[in-house]
Amino acid sequence: MRLSYDLHMHSCLSPCGSEDMTPNNLVNMAALLGLDLIALTDHNSARNLPAACRVAEACGVTVVPGVEACTSEEVHMLCLFETLEGALGFGEEIYKYLPPIRNKPEIFGEQMVRNEQDEPVDEEPLLLINALTLSIDRLLPLAREYGGEAIPAHANKSTTSIMSSLGFIPPDYGFACIELNPPDERFAFQGRRISDSDAHYLEQIHEPEFFLELPEKSPRAVVDYIKGR
Repeated sequence: MRLSYDLHMHSCLSPCGSEDMTPNNLVNMAALLGLDLIALTDHNSARNLPAACRVAEACGVTVVPGVEACTSEEVHMLCLFETLEGALGFGEEIYKYLPPIRNKPEIFGEQMVRNEQDEPVDEEPLLLINALTLSIDRLLPLAREYGGEAIPAHANKSTTSIMSSLGFIPPDYGFACIELNPPDERFAFQGRRISDSDAHYLEQIHEPEFFLELPEKSPRAVVDYIKGR
């Protein structure tokens, strides 16, 4: 199956995400654009995933549960999971490694948890954009423990990427796939590549521009793909 995708976007739970990026709005925008697969990947949290998955059931878009984790090396990692339960468990686990620094909404933005009707359910008190006290080599097996896989997010970005922080991609990590934003065929990596919007605003969500060849339209097929299977 040839499926259009955008596997990296942020909801209003991320302090840098627009208030309009509610689970309801972002899933329905993806449907209007004609995307087959999307991933909601808030910073260090999975708390808006249940609402997004419930909305997706009614509009034909498949949501791949995800989290964008920031490791102790200040490297953003795109973590995608086979199941909602796995992503939620992973989110609860990494929350233990989030520094106990409270968010200041007037400076960083609100961190809202909303339901599928866009009604506020809760507001996350800790600042989610901080680095976890969790290194890459500890994050990788943790994501796999919860039925997922972690790959370098926006690896060619000048900040918060594996290249900007480490200067290279350590071969010991065994990444089968990386994310590049923007796409760059000259980037030195022997493996699979994906490109996503990293949308923080509704208008940034990609139209059908990038495609994956998968055996089925499911989160498991996406996770298998980034694992190199």
